Amino acid sequence: MKTYDFIGIGIGPFNLSVAALAENIEGFSSLFLERKPHFAWHPGMMVPDCYMQTSFLKDLVSAVDPTNRYSFVNYLVKRKKFYRFLTTEQRTVSREEFADYLCWAADGLSNLAFGQAVEQVTFDDDAKLFDVKTSQGHYRARHVCLGIGKQINLPPCVTERSDRCFHASEMMLRTPALGGKRVTIVGGGQSGADLFLNIFRGEWGQPTSLNWVSRRNNYNALDEAAFANEYFTPEYLESFSSLDEKVRHRLLNEQRMTSDGITQESLLAIYRAMYHKFEVLREKPWAHLLPSRSVTAVTPVGDAQRLTLQHCLDDGEEQLDADVVIFATGYQAARPAFLAPVAHRLHVDDDEGFQVNTDFTLNWDGPQQNSLFAVNAGMHSLGIAEPQLSLMAWRAARILNRAHSSEPFELATTPGVIQWRSQPDAAASHERSALTQTMQF
Repeated sequence: MKTYDFIGIGIGPFNLSVAALAENIEGFSSLFLERKPHFAWHPGMMVPDCYMQTSFLKDLVSAVDPTNRYSFVNYLVKRKKFYRFLTTEQRTVSREEFADYLCWAADGLSNLAFGQAVEQVTFDDDAKLFDVKTSQGHYRARHVCLGIGKQINLPPCVTERSDRCFHASEMMLRTPALGGKRVTIVGGGQSGADLFLNIFRGEWGQPTSLNWVSRRNNYNALDEAAFANEYFTPEYLESFSSLDEKVRHRLLNEQRMTSDGITQESLLAIYRAMYHKFEVLREKPWAHLLPSRSVTAVTPVGDAQRLTLQHCLDDGEEQLDADVVIFATGYQAARPAFLAPVAHRLHVDDDEGFQVNTDFTLNWDGPQQNSLFAVNAGMHSLGIAEPQLSLMAWRAARILNRAHSSEPFELATTPGVIQWRSQPDAAASHERSALTQTMQF
């Protein structure tokens, strides 16, 4: 068994960022394991005209190591499209292009191993090493980082998935023929919006009807205001993590639209498309928006599905028949089975979630010189930015600074424009300073 300084489990964007930064650290050995045969980032969601909500400068490395060869700018140069890209004047890039960038980086990294399904993680207290068993062999490491992503989230009433009833993440894998069919989308976020617009335009055939169901009371815009974007900074993450748990839960609800809203461009495109069809061309409306509704039952009726909807405001109950139902209902955390041997040593919060620190270590009862890290597992501890790409490179550097004794990355920043926490000693300090100056005078 070869011993490494650092092993990452799962190769998504977050662990890919750690891998890209770790590769350049001299004398630091790392290995990242992935059960899939090759890198792929949400292949089922690569629908046309789907754009990132995050700037391309918030890539794998640039925020902490801008000269790293895995930057998005270097990707443009190596793909020989730097000048063409500048001419497009894009603030964000398509999901297809960002996925291609991630694949390009994965192809160049030497510390990735695919086709390695992790079966078990144990800890050897005598050797002070983690033992990682995969379908291909055993590896040992001083530190382990969990980056396996989350599982799809479906309403409890959905008991079976098929080409007629499935999650949005499967759209491009199933590529259903929707021509002449009644289609319903459930979920009022960006994924639901992207699907609605593409289906409305007939990307997979022209449906006879299209309904968009959401629990939210409206189709809310993403909050992209300058001060709202301060939530996606290291300073705010540090401030948020030290708040009382009840306060953190309240803030997460208040800030939801800074990450779960729909871009203004998407909302306007949908509104304009519907206006053109139903007002300019005067087609009889065949697409409907149905907010404030929860799906409480999905019942097969012949070859169709009957959805029972509960209105959240007036308590009315409705039924809606559809030939194809697509649930754009997001993802949820899941405890990986391979952690079972060390699960009893991990500290959890009241909701049985990991206790994640600001350096992305998990609280556990093992030696302090051995760390279990987790990415995309601590939003309730660290704030709305934790599952987002915005802090990806900073997060990776923070993890590597903890794993490496010399802290190879400089992460200091200038003071933010907002003072997030009370400073009770500030006034007294100012008075003492003024008094000192008076006495000196």
